[in-house]
Amino acid sequence: MASEDFKRVLNELIIRFLPFADAATPDLPLPRLLRLSLFQVSVGMAIVLLNGTLNRVMVVELGMPVWLVSLMIALPLVFAPLRAIIGFRSDYHRSAFGLRRVPYIWMGTLLQFGGFAFMPFALLLLSDSSNDLAILGYAAAAVAFLLVGAGLHTTQTAGLALATDLAPVDKRPRVVALLYVTLLLGMVISAVIFGNLLTNFSQMRLIQVIQAAAVLSVIFNFTALWRQEAIDMQRATTRIIRPPFAETWQTFIQDQFAFRLLIVVGLGTAAFSMQDILLEPYGGQVLGLSVAQTTALTAIWATGTLVAFTLSGVLLTRGWDANRMAGVGAALGLIAFSAVITAGILHEAWIFRVGTALIGFGGGLFAVGTLTTAMSLAEDGHSGLALGAWGAVQATAAGGAILIGGTIRDVLSGAANAGWFGAGAVNPALGYNVVYSIEIVMLVATLIVALPLLLGKQRLRAHSDKPFGIAEML
Repeated sequence: MASEDFKRVLNELIIRFLPFADAATPDLPLPRLLRLSLFQVSVGMAIVLLNGTLNRVMVVELGMPVWLVSLMIALPLVFAPLRAIIGFRSDYHRSAFGLRRVPYIWMGTLLQFGGFAFMPFALLLLSDSSNDLAILGYAAAAVAFLLVGAGLHTTQTAGLALATDLAPVDKRPRVVALLYVTLLLGMVISAVIFGNLLTNFSQMRLIQVIQAAAVLSVIFNFTALWRQEAIDMQRATTRIIRPPFAETWQTFIQDQFAFRLLIVVGLGTAAFSMQDILLEPYGGQVLGLSVAQTTALTAIWATGTLVAFTLSGVLLTRGWDANRMAGVGAALGLIAFSAVITAGILHEAWIFRVGTALIGFGGGLFAVGTLTTAMSLAEDGHSGLALGAWGAVQATAAGGAILIGGTIRDVLSGAANAGWFGAGAVNPALGYNVVYSIEIVMLVATLIVALPLLLGKQRLRAHSDKPFGIAEML
């Protein structure tokens, strides 16, 4: 009896104090859930390597033109709009053992591995401007970045769909938050490790780091998918009729709730992402912060995001509406960007840091809220299309917004320095503040578009006995 009481007390303590322990169920215990989340670690590692480490190395150490580096970094986004198709095909995939998601995760893993495996050699060809085979370097680097982009988008889409299949409806909010925390931790840890390994840069060390990332991608993803999806021989022997994607997509977006959600995701993600490459230069040029101080901004942003992910899981489990949470995140974004602009006007660095933390916190709430709602759109196990659509809109909006934000800042700053707006307009903050102001306007538009979502869910709940995702939790 004492032993049983001790186990019960220990279990209660674990659930109370161990983050996301309450996301587990008897069918999906915490060790299995944590193992599943490893696919997000591999995705986070790939994102950091592409957008952070290689970005700097190609420009500084390898001396490649900035425009070419920007083009290479943007190539993986070519596959972002295809996430809806990837998710849709995984819904109807038929394999020898009846598996649907695992083959796509494995396919994405192989693509990611292949891209990383020969990427360093392509970059080395490009780094030597006198090389007669430089054209092969351009082609090989483009293929490598495309393969990595295709791999990480395929892996993440199928992985999120698998998590939706495995998690009970009432646990999905916590599972979503856990997967986001894992993604963020994977990015932070990878950034620290890559930075330390490449402190004493050499071309050989670069090759070793990238190829180690390729091997780790396989290890993480193989560990994540091992015995997660049950073998279904009935499904394997049944002829599955897959409807045309265009027809299914048309039916999906005819649902006004789903269509409006995608608009909200696109507007909100773009609003939070336009500043992605501008905060650190803003801190240096406008507020006079040192390199170390601006580098710390990433940690501040990440901390705000991590707190949002953790808090969102708790609140959603306790009955918060996911759309309401996304709206709160967007509203906090208004305060955040206003604080960043005010910091430049008053020249107060602490206000800027508060604004940076709020950007991470608000963006985290918005992302988890919209993804949880997208999970609720899954019907009859067809979660791939809904999550693929969310991922396609989210990734495309983020990439496009980063490009547009940087372009607006450069064009306006260049025009101001050239005297187009008069001598009084020569201000290093001008281009930045215009971008931040656009983000504020876009967040207002996001809130306006999102307003009917709650009303739509309430109407659906009032006229239907069928639970709609997390609506029954309200």
